[in-house]
Amino acid sequence: MDRRTFLKTAGAGALAASGLATPAISQRAAARTLRFVPQADLANFDPIWNTQYVVRNGAALVWDMLYGVDDQLQPQRQMVEAEEVSADGLTWTFRLRPGLKFHDGEPVLAKDVVASLARWEARDNMGLMIKAIENELVAIDDRTFRWVLKKPFSKLLVALGKVGTPSCFIMPARIAATDPFKSISDYVGSGPMRLVRDEWVPGARAVFEKFTDYVPRQEPATASAALQNGEVDWWETPIADLVPVLRKNRNVMVDIADPLGNIGSFRMNHLHPPFNDVHARRAIMMALSQEDYMRAAIGDDILWKPLPGFFTPGTPLYTEDGGDILKGPRKLDAAKRLLRESGYSGQPVTCLVAQDLPIIKAHGEVTADLLKRLGMNVDFNAIDWGTTAARRAQKSPPGQGGWQMFHTWHAGAVCIDPSSYTAIRANGDKAWFGWPDIPRVETEINAWYEARNLDEEKAAIRRLNKAACEEVVYAPTGFFLAYQAWRRNVSGIVKGPLPFFWGVSKTA
Repeated sequence: MDRRTFLKTAGAGALAASGLATPAISQRAAARTLRFVPQADLANFDPIWNTQYVVRNGAALVWDMLYGVDDQLQPQRQMVEAEEVSADGLTWTFRLRPGLKFHDGEPVLAKDVVASLARWEARDNMGLMIKAIENELVAIDDRTFRWVLKKPFSKLLVALGKVGTPSCFIMPARIAATDPFKSISDYVGSGPMRLVRDEWVPGARAVFEKFTDYVPRQEPATASAALQNGEVDWWETPIADLVPVLRKNRNVMVDIADPLGNIGSFRMNHLHPPFNDVHARRAIMMALSQEDYMRAAIGDDILWKPLPGFFTPGTPLYTEDGGDILKGPRKLDAAKRLLRESGYSGQPVTCLVAQDLPIIKAHGEVTADLLKRLGMNVDFNAIDWGTTAARRAQKSPPGQGGWQMFHTWHAGAVCIDPSSYTAIRANGDKAWFGWPDIPRVETEINAWYEARNLDEEKAAIRRLNKAACEEVVYAPTGFFLAYQAWRRNVSGIVKGPLPFFWGVSKTA
């Protein structure tokens, strides 16, 4: 790792960031300061325009949400005091909690919520589904807004509370008026922390301070995951090689960050050769060894398992239907034949590989070797994660700023069903980076939304998994858990899909 961002937050202090090769594990930090090492640099800060987890995690400090999720990932009221839905399921009326206030002292009003929902709808897959059946979304008074639909949408609260990106954060109306396809430049929210704008150096340093007027709900927070140690207090994703060292330090705690884990992703661009042809995509699925990826990136065998599909193991909708292509001995010769059938003839394959995220760096090295063994001409772009995030949004051809593949991972909490699983969508220009256009997949996603019971949901997901494997929305590289570490004088850290900070405290 070349750098880290240190976020420092505290129950009564500030949250700051600074770069370092690896965090020290014994140096003491100020008692009223919590220094946090996130998974990647905070290079930009718009949780609607950007889908990076590090942006979402930071945004959860600054912007509040209408709903959160509990430890079963079910939506629970957050900014909302109460909601009512009409008998026909078409009219939803929401009332905000009293006393909500933005960091600039202005009250949070229903008009702010309406503007924020409109911006979110334009970028989120579930938001787009709601927008397509929306009759009106209006503020009734300062604390009440109404959403009228053309047809029922039973998963509306799931959409508002989901942890998948982009999450539905509430901003002042003046900020929410920003074009959803352009990044905001004003960072006022109503969450428990306030961004200290003058001290933010994108990609190197971020500083947050406690917002004293924040009034949390009375229920205890249930989601938090991260890492703390040494010169810093909490380290979200410690380098695997350092975990044994951390375990030997009596002042440091190490545990699994999130029992729902993560799904590794080999993401291909469906717009340009060779991966616009399903034969080339299937060649990758047939040749890649998930064991190679997991051993290189994760190491510890107890932390990973093969994944012949796209949904989180151990959850109700998990299935391996259609996943045989990922099982058993790897078929390199057969994969080479498929690649020839795709029309591939030696053109460079541009691989975007972030070097500042150890998991992705290790994935990229395995991929470079794999593609070369398949006879492909590898254009290996060793860049940082912030640059990857900017490059992957470009649809231009490779060689003109575009790309053919990049690596990432998807939180298992997001991959339990299609509701917030952006990466499984295959609706062309509206899909996530790579822009797959696979009607079979979309048909089964719609079938899941229309399912009347769990059995129908399971049947739809089995068909969806099969279609996604055969058409290759993306190539899963395995399922893995990750450690988090923190100093013993920090309390309140719990397992969960993202690092929320409320409930965390620190003693001298």
